[in-house]
Amino acid sequence: MAAIVEIVEVSKAYRRGSYLLPVLTNISLVIEEGAFLALMGPSGSGKTTLLNLIAGLDQADQGIIRVGGVDITSLSESDLAAWRAGHVGFIFQFYNLIPVLTAFENVELPLMLSGLSKKDRQEHVAMALGLVNLQDRMDHYPGQLSGGQQQRVAIARAVVTDPTILVADEPTGDLDRGSAEEVLALMERLSGDLGKTVIMVTHDPRAARKARSMKYLDKGVLADAPQITFSECL
Repeated sequence: MAAIVEIVEVSKAYRRGSYLLPVLTNISLVIEEGAFLALMGPSGSGKTTLLNLIAGLDQADQGIIRVGGVDITSLSESDLAAWRAGHVGFIFQFYNLIPVLTAFENVELPLMLSGLSKKDRQEHVAMALGLVNLQDRMDHYPGQLSGGQQQRVAIARAVVTDPTILVADEPTGDLDRGSAEEVLALMERLSGDLGKTVIMVTHDPRAARKARSMKYLDKGVLADAPQITFSECL
């Protein structure tokens, strides 16, 4: 498989008053197309910062990040925003659905500025909701859906534009075990059957075990994940 994400000696720090707080230090990583990667590590280890850099939500202080062959570290703010809209699908812990819009309308949102006709948008949305098995809930509002269903709507919204990468920040963190298993199985299928590249931040060893590869961040340094034992997943 070809590399879809290339991270070369990336560092990031945040200023706190007169102090610089290092968050990531000389991170290098290659993610292949179609990978399902879990990023793990303790709170404050930098894993969400790394995810945000890959997704173009934040910019590195030094180093290079290429996604789909595009050096996103060289893009202006406006170009980066346009790139995100076309190439990144976001899946959040708390779904980030708009409560006054139906499931259909929430999934359609990323397409509203795409130039697609109304008919084409409807076809794309129906296909995305079918992918997450929620065709029969498209007219429901988020408040009428379970947490697992809301997250599946959020996944449909993330994939409806056919993005280059999917980034997921604790996607099962607000779900019960049964709903979490359904969402993780869907993410496995997106990667394994449909070839989507999924990069997931998680604290949950059960979720991480569903990924095909794991990396571990500790104090801003990247390493292979430590062995997760069966007892940790009970």
